Amino acid sequence: MPQSSAQVTAAEISRIAGVTRATVSNWRRRHDDFPAPSGGTDSSPLYDLESVRSWLASRGHVSAASPSEELRTTLRLHAQSGGGTSDLLLLVLAAARRSPEELSAAALLPDPDLVTRAQHDVATTTAADAVPAGDAVRFKADDAPVLRALYACVRDEGGQAALGVLAERELEDSAASGAYRTPEPLADLLAGLILIPGSPARVLDPACGSGTLLASAARRGARELYGQDTLPVQARRSAVSLMLTAPEATVTVRAADSLRADAFPGLVADAVLCNPPFGVRDWGHDELAYDPRWAYGVPPRAESELAWVQHALSHLTPGGYAALILPPATAGRASGRRVRAELVRGGALRAVIALPVGASVPLHVGLQIWVLQRPEPGGPERKSVLFVDTAETGAGAWAGARAGDGGTAGATRTRGGTSRSASLDWTELTARVMGAWQAFTTSPDAFEGEPGVAHAVGVVDLLDDVVDLTPARLVRASRAEVDPAELSAEVDATRQNLVKAAKSLARAAGHEEWSSAGAAAREWRTATAADLSRGGALTLLRTVPEAGRGGPVAGGDGHTEAPEAARTVLTGSDIAHGSGPTGDPAELRSVVAPLVAVGDVLVRAVAGGDGPMARVAGEEDADALLGPHVHLFRPDPARLDAWFLAGFLGAEENIAGASTGSTVLTVSPGRLRVPLLPLEEQRRYGEAFRHVHALRAEAQRATRLAENTARLLAGGLTGGQLLPGRNTAAHPHGAD
Repeated sequence: MPQSSAQVTAAEISRIAGVTRATVSNWRRRHDDFPAPSGGTDSSPLYDLESVRSWLASRGHVSAASPSEELRTTLRLHAQSGGGTSDLLLLVLAAARRSPEELSAAALLPDPDLVTRAQHDVATTTAADAVPAGDAVRFKADDAPVLRALYACVRDEGGQAALGVLAERELEDSAASGAYRTPEPLADLLAGLILIPGSPARVLDPACGSGTLLASAARRGARELYGQDTLPVQARRSAVSLMLTAPEATVTVRAADSLRADAFPGLVADAVLCNPPFGVRDWGHDELAYDPRWAYGVPPRAESELAWVQHALSHLTPGGYAALILPPATAGRASGRRVRAELVRGGALRAVIALPVGASVPLHVGLQIWVLQRPEPGGPERKSVLFVDTAETGAGAWAGARAGDGGTAGATRTRGGTSRSASLDWTELTARVMGAWQAFTTSPDAFEGEPGVAHAVGVVDLLDDVVDLTPARLVRASRAEVDPAELSAEVDATRQNLVKAAKSLARAAGHEEWSSAGAAAREWRTATAADLSRGGALTLLRTVPEAGRGGPVAGGDGHTEAPEAARTVLTGSDIAHGSGPTGDPAELRSVVAPLVAVGDVLVRAVAGGDGPMARVAGEEDADALLGPHVHLFRPDPARLDAWFLAGFLGAEENIAGASTGSTVLTVSPGRLRVPLLPLEEQRRYGEAFRHVHALRAEAQRATRLAENTARLLAGGLTGGQLLPGRNTAAHPHGAD
């Protein structure tokens, strides 16, 4: 379809072509026929979009951009002419309910017919009233390019992908700050703490943001979802996202400040989930001084978090649970001591769980989960509070390290900072937290805990002058309970495994079957994975929500199945850590998930972090369900070598060029590039990449074991379970 001329930046050219920004700069310098700037400044030039597309088409780059990238670019160009994105949210919901064939047909309509079709789709959306602050939708003729890009994005990547692009754009337009998604594994942990899987529940999130916490509640059986957020864009995004994720649930979302203007004053919920804003001083302290919600004391001006805690409790039915993500200062600041004391004394506070640094934004802080329960009249007396410290979980916890085991928690590099959420061992962390919580709630008085990790502290012992509820301080004393003989045996076993791992690493490092390319590095003629997929050289598979599916999940010979309890799930963390599938099938409710086959190439969907980005599926991965944050490439063995493909798909520069996002970098699989080489030459590269993978795996294993050994030794020496050897002083540091 002809499109009006528009201008794009060099960054947008890189996204359209599926290359890095540096590659675009090289094109400008090396190719005389590269389009000249048509606007902008010398430091930030703009280029005519149609001229750029024509130039890219002549070099085979025309189709490299993913549908979501096309939508992102089209939205920016649309904004230059004064177009907004609010009207498009309902269209995402309507489009997600259409078949792929209907969406393809809509995208091919002439501009006037396309506008009419979109107007009709929105008008027939029954959930229009559920989207807060939604005005009557009226599309215009100049909206056609955006409408076409939106239909294509929903068809190929699903409604959630299109919704994310729209919300991203609207957040930029509104200059909103502090709007971050709660990582899905953390949201699932909170929902697991307060909800029984499969049980119907009425759940409220008074600071719902994009709706991640409520979506996790819906996956565990909640059928009435209530949300409120200060930002209208977040409230609208949350409403549409929840209707896509849980079409069978009743969704009610409002846009307003929950503390100052509670949209649900009479609501009594079975559970409350919340990740409230931190450190807000202007939260209404003076005007809310006599608010009836402050049953445990008026929150000090600097303690907005304690206002959110009591707001959550006020909306609970007696016996109902709330889980909130709070900054660690809430547990110990002097100004909040009286409110904390009343929460403990009244039996409302049930657990405080310390998370590792990087589990969620703010990335440099180890956040905490507070679990609360509204006391029941005449209910049982609550004599203790559970404290769990998972700060070291994922990197091999002090008391939880086991011989030959231990996870890693590498840093995920993002454009907004450094996040470890995607590479934390969430499986281990969740198992440890849920194990302690379930044991504590089953029998609080008989709970023994785990030394150095989980400990139940009596209410009387907490009510001192400071009422410091910091988990690390309260569980540390329990480390002295470790049996010295047991710890010594564990250290010996771990050290023996470390010696074996060091020998294996030395053997892997001794492989020398590669040589220098000479004076200049080899240059490649490449194709995108999307092009290879269209040509039948590989099949690209992914896991998608069943209800919100907007296009085919698999092509060619790809097979998809619904989750089965007997199967495990292969996650991005498994690829990073080099483990077999460890995910829980219960987390894949209402999705269609492909089955992994031997020889598939698996690529993590979130860029960065320690460990490889890609690997080839082996026997241990066969028949596992594909996790939601993993891309699966199924190569035709007659045309592509699997290890060759994995090596180039997982290359650092390739991943960087195919990644988008502002806080977490998400890999667009179709934009990854692969050199075009004969199969025999591919196999030589594939064998080299196989050895590189083995070297990395052995290095990871040796590193984990070394860290676990050092942690056990240090903890045993400081805890009094281990004693230094008699000859230690005879071997000073540096001696042979």
